[in-house]
Amino acid sequence: MKRLIFISLLSIWIFSSCDSSKENVNEESEKVPVEVEIIHRGDLEQTLNYNGDIKAEFEVKVFSKIADRIEQFYVDEGDDIKKGARLAKIYSATIEQNLRQTEAALTAAKAQEVNLRVEFDRVKRLYKENAMSKQQYDAVSTQFEAAQAQVVQAEAMLSSAKSYLADAQITAPISGIIGKRYQEDGDMANPAMPLLSIVQMERVKITFNATEEDLGKLQTEQQARVSVRTYPDRIFHGSLKRISPILDPLTRMAEVEVILDNTAGLLKPGMYAHVEVVTGVLKDVILIPRYVSIESTTLEKVEGQDQVVKNYFVYIVENSASIQKKLDVRYINHRAIAVESGVTVGDTLVVTGQNNLRDGLPVKIVNK
Repeated sequence: MKRLIFISLLSIWIFSSCDSSKENVNEESEKVPVEVEIIHRGDLEQTLNYNGDIKAEFEVKVFSKIADRIEQFYVDEGDDIKKGARLAKIYSATIEQNLRQTEAALTAAKAQEVNLRVEFDRVKRLYKENAMSKQQYDAVSTQFEAAQAQVVQAEAMLSSAKSYLADAQITAPISGIIGKRYQEDGDMANPAMPLLSIVQMERVKITFNATEEDLGKLQTEQQARVSVRTYPDRIFHGSLKRISPILDPLTRMAEVEVILDNTAGLLKPGMYAHVEVVTGVLKDVILIPRYVSIESTTLEKVEGQDQVVKNYFVYIVENSASIQKKLDVRYINHRAIAVESGVTVGDTLVVTGQNNLRDGLPVKIVNK
């Protein structure tokens, strides 16, 4: 009888222990796994973000003053050239012929001037001796002055012809790199169409349009970080060099220019760039990573008017349970949120798994 009672009690204890273990397992499995980190203070940069195209700091388009056939190009795209270097030659046989005619005309005009000078000196002497009438003297004097004018005119025409011939040789107005050649040997040069472009790329620039609201935060010499798709893991540093003093009346935006060093030649005109301008730094503020927040947009009355308001929430862990907190945001960018109130330094912030939580839900911290 005693043995039977002992076996019964033992069975009850075993079954109760199993039930207790199952309850503990069930409770543990119902907890939502989360990863956490401790909230701290830090510094947060205030930034503005824009997009734009990279351009050479200086670009000059070279034109031909002569409308004629292109005999030869001496350079091609990508060539390094110095100021004054030959770029192309325009057909100039007609110009050279005109130059020779002008030189001959000048020689004839000078010979005529010499002959009339001798005659004018003789008439002048006779007129002083009263051996010639005033009318005769004036006639020779007029002829001599006309010959002098013809010489001046011929010299001007010769200078113009030489300049026109010089224009047949296209030279570089600045040092740089041949960016693009728009025509080929044998094409007809048109004074309205460029032959080629020269770029200087030791530095490059990016231009973008800023809104009226942003203009109050932008100043020259502010630092800018630039990224391009060609080098996704690299950041290029520049600064604001020019802010347009006027706004476009249609868009209400102003053009802003950023200059970057490009001595390595990695940045090419035409690249699409993302620009992040640093406008200030918030010191010693409570920081929350942007990605952990849950954003909620609602329609609320603000000063009697309906406005769309965006709220930000996070979850913290207290006593193994999740607690939702609404953040009073001071500043926000794509990386982090500067918090005025809502959480405090030292709170355990849920950084992974927050989308599976609700207020008061038991949680299990799984990160180290």
